[in-house]
Amino acid sequence: MSSTRREILAGLAVTGLAATMPDPVGSTSSHWEQFMKAEVSPTHCPFHLAVINDEITPDFELACKIASQEFGLQWIELRSMWDKNISTLSPKQIEDARKILAQYKLRVTDIASPLFKTDWPGAPLSEQSERRDQFHAEFDAKAQGKLLQHCISLADAFQTSRIRCFDFWRLTDQKPYRAAINTKLREAAAECAKAKKILVLENEMSCNTASGEESAAVLKAVPNENFMLNWDPGNAAAVGTTPYPDGYNLLPKNRIGHCHVKDVTRGEKKKFEWAAVGAGTVDWVGQFKAFVRDGYHLAVSLETHWRGAGTAEASTRSSMDGMKKALLKAGVTC
Repeated sequence: MSSTRREILAGLAVTGLAATMPDPVGSTSSHWEQFMKAEVSPTHCPFHLAVINDEITPDFELACKIASQEFGLQWIELRSMWDKNISTLSPKQIEDARKILAQYKLRVTDIASPLFKTDWPGAPLSEQSERRDQFHAEFDAKAQGKLLQHCISLADAFQTSRIRCFDFWRLTDQKPYRAAINTKLREAAAECAKAKKILVLENEMSCNTASGEESAAVLKAVPNENFMLNWDPGNAAAVGTTPYPDGYNLLPKNRIGHCHVKDVTRGEKKKFEWAAVGAGTVDWVGQFKAFVRDGYHLAVSLETHWRGAGTAEASTRSSMDGMKKALLKAGVTC
């Protein structure tokens, strides 16, 4: 163990994260390395079609079985499992998860971490801070540096290059704090670059970057090559904007590093509600066509959110079907 890693573990002990730090990747069992070295079976799909595991079920093995055997996927996005956020898994749970991934021949698109989904220190309390939806994780601003290092370690353990982040709970007026927030994102991206990792910022309606316009602005302010956007048209639609074509047209296409797929409808008083993919307002057919036209070839990951089919599992089945139908209408075979 290097001195740097000892320092990290010492710091994690203070915030209660030390127990979740996995052992170095080199100490892992051979079945995982053998799987990761094996070639993925041929596919004509231009994207890494995926699903966020806990959108199916908190039972990680069942989620992987459905993703692989029923949905026919080769990729999966990791957020929480066994009612624990990925950032709080024990070393044994991490190893168990790796074995399950190998069993079902699934690769990991990214670590869908809760990084920077917290209040910005020194700012008025966000209206969003009382509605914390972090999927079994909650870390205050002081813990974010250690959390970032832990996410880098998790990315190593699950052999992915990408870590998802946010940019703090949405402020009523972010202008006085925006420059400092951008500095924090630049610093985090620089830390990721040292470990050859890519930091992907999700546009999230409860955080300070929600729309395509806001996404374009933060990408301009944070020019690090390894800082990219987790483009979420559903989240952009939820704040009343038109994600495609309007929002998408504002984005630098070479800075899109991940995509979440969900859908929304607008009800009375323009209040948004989640919908099955294809049953809402997002033009997914147009978005997928644009991705192909612009050479996007990374993850397209289902983040259902909608629960109209009764259960998370049934709702995700319905939205996966809707996503695949939209892909076919766009002329994409996956």
